[in-house]
Amino acid sequence: MNALERLEEAILGGNQSVPKVRIGGPVREVTPSYYRVAGVSSFVKLGDRLGFEGKDVVQVGEVVRIDDAGVTIKPFEGKIDATLGSYAYRLGAMGLNPHPSWKGRVINALGNPIDGLGSLLPGDRNMPVDAEPPAAMTRSRVSRPLKTGVRAIDLFTPICAGQRIGIFAGSGVGKSTLLSMLARCEGFDTIVIALVGERGREVREFLEGPILANRSRAITVVSTGDESPMMRRQAPKTALCIAEYFRDLGESVLLIVDSVTRFAHAARDVALAAGEPAVARGYTPSVFSDLPRLLERAGPGVEGKGAISGVFSVLVDGDDHNDPVADSIRGTLDGHIVLDRAIADQGRYPAINVLGSISRLAEHVWSPEQKELVRRLRTLIARFEDTRDLRLMGGYQPGSDTELDQAVSLVPKIYEALRQDPSSSPSTDAFMELAQVLRQ
Repeated sequence: MNALERLEEAILGGNQSVPKVRIGGPVREVTPSYYRVAGVSSFVKLGDRLGFEGKDVVQVGEVVRIDDAGVTIKPFEGKIDATLGSYAYRLGAMGLNPHPSWKGRVINALGNPIDGLGSLLPGDRNMPVDAEPPAAMTRSRVSRPLKTGVRAIDLFTPICAGQRIGIFAGSGVGKSTLLSMLARCEGFDTIVIALVGERGREVREFLEGPILANRSRAITVVSTGDESPMMRRQAPKTALCIAEYFRDLGESVLLIVDSVTRFAHAARDVALAAGEPAVARGYTPSVFSDLPRLLERAGPGVEGKGAISGVFSVLVDGDDHNDPVADSIRGTLDGHIVLDRAIADQGRYPAINVLGSISRLAEHVWSPEQKELVRRLRTLIARFEDTRDLRLMGGYQPGSDTELDQAVSLVPKIYEALRQDPSSSPSTDAFMELAQVLRQ
C-alpha cells in the first residue's frame, strides 16, 4: 500500500467514525476531579466519551454518572481545562483498530503511540475496549503446558496456555522482576504488556532490559503513576482489547498486567467521583464487579481461535493477603504465586513461597511420577519450615527422626536449585536441573 492509498483509507475511516450530527451541551460544573455537562442525559450511556476543545487539543472524558440534571464526566487528562459554558460533545464509546504492525510499539491507554516512531497503522476491524468475555460454553479447553523458564514455577506451580495466574506480593519483594523473567517465556506469538501506575523511570528499564530480546513481538501499554485515574483504569482494558485481536487471529498471546491492584485503586477513584459509597476498606461495589469482568476476558478463546495466557501482578497492601481486592482476584484466577518478604530478606530470589502457591491446572502438566515427587518435596519443605525454631534452639538431634533428617539434608539444596535472577539463563528442564543439584 503506497502513501496515497493509505491516505485514502484514513479518510474513509474518518468519514465512518465521525458522526454526521454533533450532540453536546454546556459545562455547568467544574471540580478538581470531574465536570458536569447539561443537556445530553438522553443521548449518552455509561462508558461513552465526551470531548471539548481545549486550548491546544480536544480533551476527552468518560461518562461515569447520568441523571436528569446532566452527566458527570471524568477526564482522561490529569488537568481539567473546562470552563463554565464550554461546549462538550458526544464521541461515543471508545474502540481500537489493532493491526499486526503494532508489534514492537509502545502506546498509551488511549491507543496513541508514545515511542516516537510515528503513527500507528489502523486495522480494518474496530474492537470495543470494554468488550464482553467469551461465553463460557464456547471456550476451548486448557491443556497445553508451557515452560516459563523459572524453575520454581515450572516445578511447583506449572501453567498452561490460556491459564490466568496471579503474582501476589507486597512492595519491594521482587514482583516486577519476576514478571520481567516471565516476559522472556518462549512459545507465544505475541506479548501484550500493560504497565499500570508504574514509576516513569522503570518503563525504559523494562523495555530495554529483560524484554529486549522479545521486543519485536511485544506491544506495551503504558500508564505511569502520575497520570489520571482514568488513564490507569483504561490501560488494562486497552491491553486486553489488543490481546483479543491477536487471539481472534488464532495466535497464542501472553498478557502481562502490572498491576491489577493499581487498576482497582483507579476504579475506586472513578467510582467515588461518580457518587458510589465505599463498602470495604474504601473500595466501592463496582470495583468488585469490574475485577472479574476484566480478568475473565483473558483465557482461552472460542474453539478454533487462539488463547490469552494472563499473568496479573497483585500488590498486597501492607502484606495483608486477605485484603478485599487480593481476595477477590485470588478467587477469580486459575492459580496464584505468593512472594514472601521473609524469603526475600534471606536473599532467595525469586522469593516464591512454594507452600502458599498453587496452580489449578497443574494436573495437565505433571506426569504421575512428577506429581508424587512434588507432593514429597512440599512435605519436606513444610517439615523443614515447621521445625525452624526448634532447630535454632538446639532441640533437634540427628538420627531421632528420619524424615526430618532428610528434610534438613535436602531442603537447603532445593532452595539453592530454585534460586534465579534475571541475568540467569532460563530453565529448560526444571526437574532434571533439580535432580542434578540434589545429586551434588
